[in-house]
Amino acid sequence: MNIPFLDNWRKRVGGAGGTTLAPAAGSDPEGVAELLSECELLRAQAGQSGLRLDDTPESLEALDQLPPRWRDDPEELPWLGNDAGLYLGTVIVFTVPGAVWHIWPGGHPVVRLVSGREIRVVEAGVAWAMTGAPQLSQVYAEAAEA
Repeated sequence: MNIPFLDNWRKRVGGAGGTTLAPAAGSDPEGVAELLSECELLRAQAGQSGLRLDDTPESLEALDQLPPRWRDDPEELPWLGNDAGLYLGTVIVFTVPGAVWHIWPGGHPVVRLVSGREIRVVEAGVAWAMTGAPQLSQVYAEAAEA
């Protein structure tokens, strides 16, 4: 599978095709956060609608208000949902004190809160892209109050 941002990361860390993010999460959390924050497809879609994603909770509210034109393209839908989840996680990690990215051994990213609760942001992003629920801002609000 050709995932450009992952290929770019592998070049930076000197990894081969089988390299996962799990070991890097502990040794280079800032690098992993930077990698996961790219969300190129979502940023491009938002930009086409005049929305600049600035990694703030307000940008999540703005995303929730966008007309879901991406649902017209079933091939793009899961990729955009994945990006939406990674963007949600990025906003949580950048703005909720103590929140960090955690990569499961299989390579699946989740956000871990100070309480130990893990938020499956990719699943939330895919659900949001497909159905509009849960709203990204709602998931953020729940994480911020925890």
